[in-house]
Amino acid sequence: MTTACIFPGQGSQSIGMLAALGERYPIVRDVFSQCSDAIGVDLWALAQHGPEAELNSTINTQPVLLAAGVGVFQAYLSAGGKPPSVLAGHSLGEYCALVCAGSMHLHAASKIVRERGRLMQEAVPEGQGAMAAVLNAELSMLTDICAAASTAGEPVVPANLNAPGQIVISGHANAVTRALEALAAAGVRRAIRLPVSVPSHSPLMRDAADALFEILGGAILQTPTIPVIANVDVELHTDWQQTRERLARQLYSPVRWIETVEKMAAMGVATAYECGPGKVLSGMIKRIAPAMVTHAVGEPDALAAAVA
Repeated sequence: MTTACIFPGQGSQSIGMLAALGERYPIVRDVFSQCSDAIGVDLWALAQHGPEAELNSTINTQPVLLAAGVGVFQAYLSAGGKPPSVLAGHSLGEYCALVCAGSMHLHAASKIVRERGRLMQEAVPEGQGAMAAVLNAELSMLTDICAAASTAGEPVVPANLNAPGQIVISGHANAVTRALEALAAAGVRRAIRLPVSVPSHSPLMRDAADALFEILGGAILQTPTIPVIANVDVELHTDWQQTRERLARQLYSPVRWIETVEKMAAMGVATAYECGPGKVLSGMIKRIAPAMVTHAVGEPDALAAAVA
């Protein structure tokens, strides 16, 4: 049976996350310590005690979730989990996948995602970026509405293609407002502005992507020992130069999660283990590939049941 491990991105964090797993599996705390040492921030304390505003600041959220994804993956293996045949991550989760595949060292990845968060936070002045989740709308209609709502300096685009009927749009706050108004006029009743100010995966991240490309140039990237599916083109990472380019382009390109799950299914994946806090990706997979079995293994009892 072919298996996959998948890694969530921002939005899955919460105060107290992975407390029980860290108690049962010391490797989780060890991974957090390694990431903390790399950037000089006590990430475990931040994840356990907050404050919430600091945990949710993207410059902190990104290294916390890197540690969480890698830590849960290591716990999964130490509990007797079957080594996966393929890995994939949602947005930031792609860095977790690359670390777990041996493509990127944890110490270097910690510094890179910290800088990624800083670049994203500084790319757009506070209040000028926005994202919104749109439910039960066709991608083609949403693409047209975003194009009509965009101007040269105020773009909005479909950013996270999460599941059928679940798409996140991202861009300039004014353009997002115009798109939401147009969606309401078109009869789309469920569109929710998200509590974020960084317009991830939108054209407003191009300058940040250029800077990230240069930072990635200083990292030692290896060919993955486990296949990793890239967000931007749904192809496998095989070449470090290509990985560098893909990770930079990922900042302003949509997360093609629906196609990623479809690719895993085409590769014969029957079971996917979600390595991180929560189970948001498992919920998406149920809508994309209902036959695929999913296990969220961020809690010790769930992990024990999944590997039994």
